[in-house]
Amino acid sequence: MNKRTLAAEYANHSEAIFKCPVCNSSMRVFELKSLICSNNHTFDFAKQGYINLMTHPVKNKYSRKLFEARRKLIAEAGFFEPLSQAITEIVYKHVDINKKSLSLIDMGCGEGSHLFNICKSIRSKYQKIITGIGIDISKEGILEASKSYTNKIWTVGDLANTPFMNEQFDVMLNILSPSNYNEFNRVLKADGLLIKVVPQSSYLKELREIIFNQPEKQSYSNTDTVIRFNENFQMVDNSRVSYTVPLDKLSIQSLVEMTPLSWEAPKEEVKSFLNGDTTQITVALEILIGKKQ
Repeated sequence: MNKRTLAAEYANHSEAIFKCPVCNSSMRVFELKSLICSNNHTFDFAKQGYINLMTHPVKNKYSRKLFEARRKLIAEAGFFEPLSQAITEIVYKHVDINKKSLSLIDMGCGEGSHLFNICKSIRSKYQKIITGIGIDISKEGILEASKSYTNKIWTVGDLANTPFMNEQFDVMLNILSPSNYNEFNRVLKADGLLIKVVPQSSYLKELREIIFNQPEKQSYSNTDTVIRFNENFQMVDNSRVSYTVPLDKLSIQSLVEMTPLSWEAPKEEVKSFLNGDTTQITVALEILIGKKQ
C-alpha cells in the first residue's frame, strides 16, 4: 500500500476521535482516501500520509529547513533522548498500569520526532498498544513527520480549534510549544494526563550567551508559564531534566537552524557560533504533569 492508503488505514481504527472542523459533526474514513463528516464535508489524505484539517491556510515562520534540522538533531543526534526516557517513566507512574492500550496526542508536534520516540519507548518498555496522534498548525512540520514516521496519525490543525471529539486522549504532550488550555481540557479524557515541557533558565545557555548581548535574553524564566498551567490544570507532579549534549559541526548547524532564537540574533554572533567545530550545549527542562481540575 502507498503512504496515503496506509495513513487512511491507520486512521480508520480511530475514526471516532475526529470532529469536523467546519460543522463539528462526527467523521468517518471513506474508501481509504478521505475523512468525510455526516454533512459531507470532505478532507483528503495527502499522498505523503497526513491529513490537513485546516479550514483555511495559515502562514508561519517555521520552514521545512527548520523541521529537517530539528529531526536530524532529535532523531540522529539524540538531543532529547533523556527527555523521552523521563516522559516514558512519568506515563508509567501516572497512568493506570492495567490499561493495555493508550491514545497519546502531541499538541504542537512539529516534525513528529518527540511523539515517535516516546511512543516507541512506552511500547517497548511497558508492552502497551499505543495510538499516536500528532497535530501542528504547520503543514511543513506535518509533512516532514509523515515522510519520516509511519503508523501515526499526522494532522495539520489549529490548536485553538482541534478537529477532535471531547475526551478522546489518555495522554497529552505539549513539548516546548504554546498551549490552548480550553482545548486541552476538552479533548483530554476525564482521567487523562497532560505532560507539558518548558525550558529552565539555563536551556541552551551556551547559544544564548554568544548570540545575545542583553543579559535578560541570556536566560529564560518560565514562571508565568507555570502559573498559567496551575490555573488550568491540577499539577500532580513535576520534575526537571538537565544534561549536556556534545555537538559536532553539523549538529551545531542543525541547532541554529531549528531554534527561533537565531531569528532575532545579530548575524555576526550566529556566524561566530557556527564557526565552532565542537561544543557542549546545556539542555535544561522542566516537566509539568497535570490532571483535570
